[in-house]
This record gives sequence, C-alpha cells and structure tokens, in this order.
Amino acid sequence: MRKFLLAASVALTASLALSACNKSEDTDQAATQQEAPVAKPSDPKDTKAWSQFFGQIVRKNMQGMTADRPFPYFVPAGDDQEGQDGRQRQLENVQGTVARGVTPGNMLVFGGPESAKTADLIVEAFKSAQPGSFKNVIILFIGDQADQQRVTDALTPTGATVRFVAM
Repeated sequence: MRKFLLAASVALTASLALSACNKSEDTDQAATQQEAPVAKPSDPKDTKAWSQFFGQIVRKNMQGMTADRPFPYFVPAGDDQEGQDGRQRQLENVQGTVARGVTPGNMLVFGGPESAKTADLIVEAFKSAQPGSFKNVIILFIGDQADQQRVTDALTPTGATVRFVAM
C-alpha cells in the first residue's frame, strides 16, 4: 500500500511540475507574440505607425522610472507648413515643461521621423534649463547616432539621465 501511495505521489508531483512548465512556456510564448517587433515606418506622416514603433522602444527603456507613465513628445516631420507648425507647437510645449520643471523619477521621451529635427527641438527647448534642474529625470532620445552627441551635450548640464536609442 505504501509503495502505491509513494508511486502515486511521485506521479502527481511530476504531472504538476510538467503542467506548471507548460503553463509557464505558454505564458512566455503569449508575451512574445503580443510584443512582436514593430518595424520602423517608411512614411514620415503615418503618426499611428510611428507611435507604435516608438511605443515598443519606450517600453524596453523604462527601467529606473518611478512615475506612472512616461511623457512622450512626438516631433513631426516635413518642411511644409503643417510640419513646421507642429514642431513649433511641440517646442512651446516642451519649453513650458522645462520652465516648470519635472519631478524626479519621471521620463521624457523624444522621437520623430527626422532625427535632426527632433535633436534641434531638444537643444532649443533645453537652452533655458537651469543647471541640475532635471536631476533624477530620465530623458530618452530616439534618433540617429549623428545627433546623439549634441543632444547629450545640451542635456548634460540639466543633470538628467540621458538615454539614447538608435532608430
């Protein structure tokens, strides 16, 4: 009788362990399928596609952030009036944020289809930032390697934690 109970116990334990492994693998597979990589959009005017593309990058770079959510700033592309007006509105928005300051633990994200225009906006918006005023604030710049250094140079005096992700 004891041998039977021991054998049944071992079989049940093995069954539960295999079941748990399968559930874990299923969960991992589902998470991988849900977070399929989004390719860099080819149309600079497709803001929905750019939002999805940047969203996946932001989700992968939120470590160290203690706020509820990041604050994304999408910098529109194009030299037409619509693009210029969109960048001007965004610049004014960011300048207001810089003037008010940001609570430590927050994350500001900057990205757009044209890296140079995004970098220009960041450099211009942070000109008036007080030294050390962004200590413990994460600033994520999604752009081209060619623009990384000037953005870093503009943000370093603020004390922000600067992160860069190449598009």
